[in-house]
Amino acid sequence: MKRFSLAVVVSCLLVPGALAQEHFSEGPVWACGAYRTKDGHFDDYMKYLRENFVPTSQESKKAGLTLDTKVYLHVPATPSDPDVLICTLHASYGKALDYDAERDAKSKDITAKHYKTPDEQKQRDITAKRFAFRDFIGTNYYREVSLKPLP
Repeated sequence: MKRFSLAVVVSCLLVPGALAQEHFSEGPVWACGAYRTKDGHFDDYMKYLRENFVPTSQESKKAGLTLDTKVYLHVPATPSDPDVLICTLHASYGKALDYDAERDAKSKDITAKHYKTPDEQKQRDITAKRFAFRDFIGTNYYREVSLKPLP
C-alpha cells in the first residue's frame, strides 16, 4: 500500500509538467532589463548604448557568451513603466542565471578591451554617467517556446 501511495504522489507531481510539454518545446531564455530614461535624456542614453552596449554585446556574441541582444522601446502607461528594455538571449536559464567563472573571465576581458583598462573601478567610473540618463526598474526572464501543432 505504501508503494502505491508513493506512486500516486510521484505521478501527481510529474503529470502537470509532462502535460505542459505536450503543447510546446522549450527554447532559449531572454533576460530583459527595464529602464526609464530621465526627462530630456533619451537621446543621451541611446548614444551611450550605441557607444558602449553595442560593441560589448557584439563581442559577447562572437565569444559565445550570448546568442543575441535586442533593445526595445516601450510607450509607458504609468510613470513607473520602463521606456527602454535591453534584452539578452541565453541558451538556457542556467546560462542566464548561474555564475560560471570561465564566462565571467571572458566577459571581463571584453569589457577591459572596450574601456581600455582592466581596472574594474575605473570601468565603473567610466560607465557611471549612464546613471544620469536613466533609472533601473528591474529584470525579467522569459523562456521562448515553440507551440506544437495539433494532431
